[in-house]
Amino acid sequence: MSLSPSSEKPVKKVVLAYSGGLDTSIILKWLQTTYGCEVITFTADLGQGEELEPARQKALLLGIKPENIFIEDLREEFVRDYVFPMFRANAQYEGLYLLGTSIARPLIAKKQIEIAEKLGADAVAHGATGKGNDQVRFELGYYALKPDVTVIAPWREWDLTSRTALLEFAEKHQIPIAKDKRGEAPFSVDANLLHASSEGKVLEDPALEVPDYVYSRTIDPEKAPDTPTIITIGFEKGDAVSIDGEALSPASLLTKLNALGRANGIGRLDLVENRFVGMKSRGMYETPGGTILYFGHRAIESITLDRGAAHLKDELMPKYAELIYNGFWFSPEREMLQALIDKSQEFVTGTVRLKLYKGGVHIIGRESPYSLYDEDLVTFEEGAVAYDHRDAAGFIKLNALRLRTLGQRKKKLGL
Repeated sequence: MSLSPSSEKPVKKVVLAYSGGLDTSIILKWLQTTYGCEVITFTADLGQGEELEPARQKALLLGIKPENIFIEDLREEFVRDYVFPMFRANAQYEGLYLLGTSIARPLIAKKQIEIAEKLGADAVAHGATGKGNDQVRFELGYYALKPDVTVIAPWREWDLTSRTALLEFAEKHQIPIAKDKRGEAPFSVDANLLHASSEGKVLEDPALEVPDYVYSRTIDPEKAPDTPTIITIGFEKGDAVSIDGEALSPASLLTKLNALGRANGIGRLDLVENRFVGMKSRGMYETPGGTILYFGHRAIESITLDRGAAHLKDELMPKYAELIYNGFWFSPEREMLQALIDKSQEFVTGTVRLKLYKGGVHIIGRESPYSLYDEDLVTFEEGAVAYDHRDAAGFIKLNALRLRTLGQRKKKLGL
């Protein structure tokens, strides 16, 4: 049994995050041949839109015992316990990215560790490369939940550094290779119920426009219907609970918003971002339902959140988003921020009307039984509420005091 730099002790049983695709199938066989260990496969249905039963058949073909194959439908848990808490914060990394890939990794890591504990596995493995963010997200999750676990990251260990080497390994070990997998893929895709991300190859030059064939979740906004789509989203305590009055589960609601976003060309983002590992990368993200949800949530907050609470949330949001992007979902600081964010959502309840049109999300109305908006207070007419215009003079003078003092000093110094 050979040992890698990642392990100081023999590995007996490993839980692999397994998609059923060529790369993770090669990893599966590589784990068996390199470590001589028992492999358990875990495949998560996060709404990526692919049939997962072939993953079971592929694992069986590669010698995995039926009782060691785990396939779980995590769509509801994913949206309810990960996506929705993140959207309560209006989280965007670097002001734009809605964190679709980042937020899926802690759930996968959590399930791998649960299976490892259940079956007595001493190691976990993933298929993330040594250049990306996902290796960090997976492994921080593993260590947070099982500090003594052994982590195997094949892409950092093996010598299969070319496509040719990977295919030769697959052929040697009789791993089926689909015809479309023999050549270099024009770009790589990661998908779940929240988004689809594409990067690499044809997308690596940030000066070039994203080719049309890369998009999979949205139609071209220019080809979207000429008639707007009007919808109403209902919110309770910061979470979306209904569309047009129909109560929906978290995953069902996001699925419906995705369909509405797709049809109206909503949610495309071409982004050059700063990876946690230090390099810049260019990616194309499609988050149709999430984009609608983001604007709807901010709209209901606009009438239900106090100014101080709203502004504090906006100040903390970049830190919260960065924690998720960098893989610190299970950190105490993320949990502390989450408690603050969730407290702010106590009265974020009501409905928002939105117009979806050719790639745009437009707010056209918002209502709440807890609204802080007072029409009598803001009207230009004299309202019935107690607001004396003359009070503003003292308010302005007090706020101007330090500015006047600074101005007097400049005058004395002739500045």
